[in-house]
Amino acid sequence: MTTFAELGLSEELLRAVEDTGYTTPTPIQEQAIPHVLRGRDVLGLAQTGTGKTAGFTLPMIDILASGRAKARMPRSLILEPTRELAAQVSESFVKYGKHHKLTQALIIGGVAFGDQDKKLDRGVDVLIATPGRLLDQFERSKLMLSQVQILVIDEADRMLDMGFVPDIERIVKLLPFTRQTLFFSATMPPEITRLADQFLHNPIRIEVSRPATAATTIEQRLTVIDAQDKREALRRLIRSEPVQNAIVFCNRKRDVDIVGKSLKKHGFDAAPIHGDLDQATRTATLDLFRAGGLQILVASDVAARGLDVPSVSHVFNFDVPIHADDYVHRIGRTGRAGRSGISITLATPHDTKYVDAIEKLTGKPIDRFTMEGLEEARRPAREGEREGRRDRDAERRSRDRKRKFDHAPPPRSIDDGVSMEAFRPDPEAVAAAVASPVEAVGEAETRPARPARAPRSRTAKPRAEKPVVEVTETATPDEAVVHAERAPRAERAPREDRAPRPERATREDRPRREERAASPQSRDDKRRERRDRYGKDDLGPSVVGFGDHLPHFLTIAVPRIWEAPARAEADQAPAAAAEESAAEAA
Repeated sequence: MTTFAELGLSEELLRAVEDTGYTTPTPIQEQAIPHVLRGRDVLGLAQTGTGKTAGFTLPMIDILASGRAKARMPRSLILEPTRELAAQVSESFVKYGKHHKLTQALIIGGVAFGDQDKKLDRGVDVLIATPGRLLDQFERSKLMLSQVQILVIDEADRMLDMGFVPDIERIVKLLPFTRQTLFFSATMPPEITRLADQFLHNPIRIEVSRPATAATTIEQRLTVIDAQDKREALRRLIRSEPVQNAIVFCNRKRDVDIVGKSLKKHGFDAAPIHGDLDQATRTATLDLFRAGGLQILVASDVAARGLDVPSVSHVFNFDVPIHADDYVHRIGRTGRAGRSGISITLATPHDTKYVDAIEKLTGKPIDRFTMEGLEEARRPAREGEREGRRDRDAERRSRDRKRKFDHAPPPRSIDDGVSMEAFRPDPEAVAAAVASPVEAVGEAETRPARPARAPRSRTAKPRAEKPVVEVTETATPDEAVVHAERAPRAERAPREDRAPRPERATREDRPRREERAASPQSRDDKRRERRDRYGKDDLGPSVVGFGDHLPHFLTIAVPRIWEAPARAEADQAPAAAAEESAAEAA
C-alpha cells in the first residue's frame, strides 16, 4: 500500500498531512501528485469527494515553497465554479501549508473589494478565485496575471453548466504560455474536451472510476406523487422520520426559496442557500448548519458543492436530479465516516427517465414506497386530465380563471329594465318567415310606421360675427331648396396712430450693379453718403485700423517726456543768472 512518503513530498508537508490524520492517499492523489511535482500538465477525471483537492494542493505547496510573490502578481491561480468550493480549497491550503510561509488570497463575489485589494497589494503565492470576480479585479487594474506559474481549473463541467467557459477562455489568454496547467472535471462532454485540447500541452490523463455506487450504509427510498403534493409529502416525511439534521436538494434556485419559506411557515427550522444570496448570508448559514444550530438546509446542487458535514442523518431529493451523477453526489452527503444515513426521493410520473438513468448508474433499483393518507390531501383531477400533468402553476392559473368567471357581473339590460331575452327572435316566427317569404314581406308592409322622435330643443347662442343667411323657397311645395348667401366680410378700418410707410424706390430708380461698379466710391464718399442719408454729423475723421470707431484712449493728451529735462534747464537759467549778477555786485 502506497503512503504519502513515497510520493516525493517534503518533510514539512508530510508532517502537516500526518497532523490531519491521513495516512494513505486516494487513487487520484497517488496518480496525480508525482506528475504535478515533475511539472507536467494533468487532465484528471474525478468526482467531488475523491480527494482531488489534496491531489493538487500538496504538490503546489512544495513547488511554491521556494520563491517570493510580488505585489499584484500571484504565482499560482486556482479557478473554482462556486464560492463554497473556493473556500474549501482555501481551507486545504491553510491546513496543509501551516509549516510553510505561503500567502494566499480568496477572490470571490459577494465580498467587499477592500480586504481583497489589501491582500493583492501585499502579494500572494496562491490566488483562489471564481471567474467573475477575478475578471472584475483585473479590469480594475488591481491584478496582473503575467507571473502565474501554475493554473488549476477545478470542476470544469460545472463551469460549463454555469456559463463560465467564455470567462475561462479570456482568463487563460492573459496567462503566460509557459505555465503548468492542471485540469479536473467529473465528466468529459465535447465542450470540455475542446477546452482541454486548447489549454493543455501533452497532458497526463488520469481517470479515477467515479463513485457509481453509493455507500452501503445509506438507505435509499423513492415515492411517486403529484407535483402539487411534494411540499405536503416533504413535511410529513420530516415529521415521521427521526431527522436530526437534513439537506433538501432542489433543481432550481426558485424552488429552493419556495421550499425554504414553506418549511419555515409550518414551524420547521430551515434556511435556504443558493447562488443568488450574498456571501455573508451563505457563510453564516453553512456555519450554523455545521455547528448544529440549523436542522434543515435547503440547497441547490451548485451551492451544495464543497459541503463537508459528516453527521447528516437524512437527504431529501425534492426534485429528481437531471444528471445521474448528481444523485450519487447528493446522497453521499449522508452516511459518511461509517455512519448510517437515509435518502428519500420525491418523484413525479414525468421523472421516469431520470430515475431509470440513476438505477442504471448505481446498478440496483431504488426501493419504492407509498405514503398513507396523502390521497385525501390530493385535489381531485378534472375529467379528461392526465394524472400528474397539473403542476403548481397550472393549478394557480385554473384557480384564478375560476374566480374570474365566478365573480363576473351579470349581462347588462337596456334602460327600461327589459332584459336582452325580450329582443331575441321567436324560433316559430323565424321558421314561418323562411317557409313563406312573400307573406312575411306583405306583413311587414302593413306594420305601422314608428313615430318620429321630436327634435331636441337647443338654444343657440348668437354670435356677432355669424354671417347673415338669406333663405328662399322654390314654388314647388313638395321640395324646398334653401339658398344661403353669406354677407360680405367687413373691411378693417385703418389705424390712425400708425405712421404711413415711406414709399420704396422702384427697381428702375435704384442704381444698378453695373453703375455702382463703374463709379467706385472712396471711404470718405461713403461716409458722407451715410451722413447725408441718416443725418449723423458726429462721425469724425476716419481712423485707419479701427473703422468708424475712435477709441477713447487715443484722444487722451500724452505729456512729452523727452522735453522735460530741457524745460527744467530753461526754468533754472534765470535763477542762476540772478545769482551770478548778485555775486558780481557784491
